[in-house]
Amino acid sequence: MKVELDDVMYWMDAIRNSEDRYRTLESFWKGQLNSKVWLVDNLQKRQNKEWNDITIHGGWNGVLASLIFNSEIKVDKILSIDIDPECEKTARTVNKRYFREGRFAAITCDMCDFDYQSDVVINTSCEHITQEQYVLWLSKQAKNSLIVLQSNNYFDHEEHVRCAKDVDQFIDQSSIIPLFADKLKTEKYDRFMIIGKKCE
Repeated sequence: MKVELDDVMYWMDAIRNSEDRYRTLESFWKGQLNSKVWLVDNLQKRQNKEWNDITIHGGWNGVLASLIFNSEIKVDKILSIDIDPECEKTARTVNKRYFREGRFAAITCDMCDFDYQSDVVINTSCEHITQEQYVLWLSKQAKNSLIVLQSNNYFDHEEHVRCAKDVDQFIDQSSIIPLFADKLKTEKYDRFMIIGKKCE
């Protein structure tokens, strides 16, 4: 994947202008970037038509959206949702070019309260929500949406309330018919991903 130089400069602006630079910098750690590039590469393989929109739940600082825009994925608009209000401004800076074009938006919202259906729905924060919250979140997604989920087995992180020990357990937690399911080894943990559709 080739990232536009302008976007890299916006990434640096986002870090420089952040009130918590270290927290923003976490978005660009090796494991975070590798997990997102892995997602983008596998999502790209499953596109057979241009998508109107992608919604990213737990979009954090907007790095995944920026990587999608820099890939060969054809999508008109991306919406990034995060419960942390600090992420909204940072995500807009990271995606400044697409924000100006009207192709990117970031909002502060609890994903369980958000009721909007997109062609592609991504949730890379499955380990940050309880099973009850996940079930509620999934109930709001359309049956025909392509759903992309990521979690991990990093049980030691204090913010992780719903990890999985392996891919099979993650599938059992998720109520998704997988078109793709695999793991990515990182330095500290295994990252799991499912791409699929809601169970009937």
